[in-house]
Order: sequence, then structure tokens, then C-alpha cells
Amino acid sequence: MYGEAVALGAGTVLNALATGVGSAFAIDAETTARVELDDTGTVSGDIAGVPDGDTRLIRRVVERVVERFGDGQGGHVRTESEVPMAAGLKSSSAAANATVLAALSALDVPVDGTGAASGESPTGAAAPLDREEACRIGVRAARDAGVTVTGAFDDASASMLGGLTVTDNDSDDLLAREAVEWDVLVWTPPARAFSADADVARCAKVAPMARLVTDLALDGRYGPAMTVNGLAYSAALGFPTDPAVEAMPHAAGVSLSGTGPSVVAVGDRDELAQARDHWSQREGDTWMTTTRTDGAQVIE
Repeated sequence: MYGEAVALGAGTVLNALATGVGSAFAIDAETTARVELDDTGTVSGDIAGVPDGDTRLIRRVVERVVERFGDGQGGHVRTESEVPMAAGLKSSSAAANATVLAALSALDVPVDGTGAASGESPTGAAAPLDREEACRIGVRAARDAGVTVTGAFDDASASMLGGLTVTDNDSDDLLAREAVEWDVLVWTPPARAFSADADVARCAKVAPMARLVTDLALDGRYGPAMTVNGLAYSAALGFPTDPAVEAMPHAAGVSLSGTGPSVVAVGDRDELAQARDHWSQREGDTWMTTTRTDGAQVIE
């Protein structure tokens, strides 16, 4: 009973902390999960390259999948990622989504549009599981594990479905999805910031700007939405706005990603290269990637 899957990291258009509405877009950075189920009844986990990594989320994901589709199985889950942890690039959402799909594959539960193994699930359900609902399994596990404040359905849906999504994280509803195609510049400083540690009360004070960003995003004006979001949340969370100001002349949009510390800019690759020249002088990692529209996929 083995399954393997990949899911994507993502960047932020709108942080959901202030109003519960969020927006994110998938980027070409993958997390791989491998799940092997057995009859032990307990789930263990590890994260490649992080021997003391917190595995509560990925273990809870497997437990939730087994509770819903399995028969009391235990097993082991291992994740390996190109997405830096605690950097605002949705590493937890990517790990959860990849683990969900790998665990479902191990149980022969098909998922619509992911290349999942064919055949009926153990519950006898002939139709494939909807990808949005598969995503919600990981979101609920993230809440169980205490690694998210909002549930992060915005981040998780972008990672699972690909493209750009706008969501209501209070109700886990998908409000909009678009298959954007952008070049993406990322700067990740050495510091790390965990989403669960964000100052929610302080973020609530930028709700008027978050509502403006929601209107911009639902109107398809993603670049301005990102930029307003980034300035507002950088101020609320105590991150410098200098990187955004440096990128503004060269980007369609630039934002603090998640609760930081990474900053993401989108637009034309040649223009973004000029922003990269500025960001490369800063301590940390600066790298170029693209958006992805295909979303998470089952490998085996």
C-alpha cells in the first residue's frame, strides 16, 4: 500500500488573516510525499534534510485520510521539498496536499484530474474524489495540527489546483480561480517566520486595505492587489518595505508572501531581472521561477 505525489508551493496575492478572504498563486517549486501504509495502526513521519522537523501535519493528514477511506491502517510518510520551510511560500500547504494525494493513492482512492490510480475506493465510491475536497482534507489536518491560523484554504487550493485562487477561508469556499501565467521573482531572507506565530490582532487592523485587495483580486487586478497587500502586511508584521519599493518599477505586482519573510514579484522576466539585481545584493536567496497551472499530481 504505497503512494507518491507532488504538490506546489505558492505566492500570496492577499493574506487572509485580516478578513478571512485570501488569494494565492501556484509556483514551480515542488514538494514530494511518499506514503507507505501497514497494519500497525500508528503513523510516523520524517522530513528529508530536517531530522528534527515537525511532522505533526503530515502524520495528521495520513490519519485523516485513513479515518475517512481506510480501515485503521498506520504507516510512514516522508516528504522532500524544494519549497523552503517557514518562508511564506506555502511549504505546509504543499506538504499537506502531497501527503493527501499520496495517502489516497496508497488506498487506491482516485482523485479527479491528478493522475491517481484507477479503481474503486475501499468505501465503494466509484466516482473520483473532487480535488477541492481532497484539498480540504489537508486544510482540516492543518487546523488539527495547529500550524495555521486561517486554515490556509487559499494557499492550499492554489497548491492543489494550480493557477490563482481566491477563497473564503472561514467557510473553505473557492470564490474564483484563474490560470495565470507569470514569471516570478522570489527573495527569501535568512530569517524564518511561522504562520501560527503571526500577530493576528495587529493584522486585523489592516482589514480596510484587505477588503480593497479583495475587490481588486475579484476584479482580476492581481498586480495592484498584490502590491497593496504587501505594503499593508509588511507594516502590520514588521517587515521592511524596501524590497517591494525596489521591485515596483519592474514588476506587475509585488507582495510579502504569506506572513513572510519572503517577498514575491510577478511580471515579465526581463523586467524582473532588473529587480533581481537589487534583491541579489540583499542577504538571503534570490531566485526566478514561473507560475504553474497544473496543480498537484499523483506519481504512483
